[in-house]
Amino acid sequence: MMNALPQDCIDTSPARIAAAARAVSRLAAERADGLDRDGGFPAEDVAHAHAAGLLAAPLPVALGGAGLDAPHRAPVLADLLAQVGRGSLALGRLYEGHVNALALVLRYAEPAVAERLAADVRAGHLFGVWNTQPQAGGLSLQDVGDLGLDPAGEPWILTGVKSFASGAGAVTRPLVTARRPDGRQQMLVVDLEPGTRADLSGWRAQGMRASTSGVLDFTGLPAGPDSFIGGPDDYFSEPHFSGGAWRFAAVQLGGIEAVFDALRSHLRTTGRGGDPHQAARLGEAAIAVEGARLFVGHAARLAADPEAEPDRVIAYVNLTRLAVERAGLDVLERAQRSVGLAGFLSPHPLERLTRDLATYLRQPGPDRALTSAAAHVLAEGRPADLLWRNPAGVPMPDEVPADP
Repeated sequence: MMNALPQDCIDTSPARIAAAARAVSRLAAERADGLDRDGGFPAEDVAHAHAAGLLAAPLPVALGGAGLDAPHRAPVLADLLAQVGRGSLALGRLYEGHVNALALVLRYAEPAVAERLAADVRAGHLFGVWNTQPQAGGLSLQDVGDLGLDPAGEPWILTGVKSFASGAGAVTRPLVTARRPDGRQQMLVVDLEPGTRADLSGWRAQGMRASTSGVLDFTGLPAGPDSFIGGPDDYFSEPHFSGGAWRFAAVQLGGIEAVFDALRSHLRTTGRGGDPHQAARLGEAAIAVEGARLFVGHAARLAADPEAEPDRVIAYVNLTRLAVERAGLDVLERAQRSVGLAGFLSPHPLERLTRDLATYLRQPGPDRALTSAAAHVLAEGRPADLLWRNPAGVPMPDEVPADP
């Protein structure tokens, strides 16, 4: 692992974070085509992100980070995630998982555990959140005593696997959920050695190849209370469980912007931008990009607001998921129609960018997210202009005095 940056070198300003993100994103974009293969992994990009302070950035300043965990800094984090995704959606997916894991650690872990894991972050360990597993053979905690093993060590043994684990074999501090003997789910962070226990043979995806999502077998690894994060079923606590989805939407936004920039560059290079049909498609794509950016920005602020109503947060983040997906599909369609067959042929920049974006837009439960948000809107008493905001000095409907 690379050494952490000296504490006195950490600059927490938005300008410094943005500059570091742009540098990481630019180099990741240059390397992305070379990693577009089975088994490809952006190891150099992760090392660069660490050296630039981005792995530690989500930590509080007191723990050696840039304080992006603070609610008022959510817009800075949103821009950071989008910038990384713009350079490489595979790297963005890995970084988003790292950010999510740290958010859970900071929210639920005991202080001593959080401090120990923060030291691992500063040392360059990549974190992630792995919660997907097969119906049979998923991850569980087994009591050592019940298994007839020596109780002198850790009181628990892990058994089973996680599937679709992004960064399998490279993420060395995954935060996972494991079923306890009582059936409830326990979060814990597991120490893994690089290149061990991962099976990537099933990851033959159309896009996002460099995210190396595979199966990770935890069987036989010890676990104890010092690795536990929070209590049983804390992982599913709302609004954080659903509300945190804005972060992957921010990474998707970066991928959408990359496709948009490739389309615009193509039209400039070929001199076809003056054609009215091409101009119309570019204008429609610009509308989609900006709409997605506005949704992500407000979702980040709302989800970080400790005073926000949980149901309101969940509903708006669910709408953001679908708005960003729709924007991505619209930009993909317009880019492919404008560029034509050339955009499907390597080495045109759109060939890989569109595959990666189309793959990453496939997130779980989109229909449920939409109908759940619609149910909230239907039941909500606020008028449309106040559904998602509370302007200062404007009373809510139940605060407006009745006419005399």
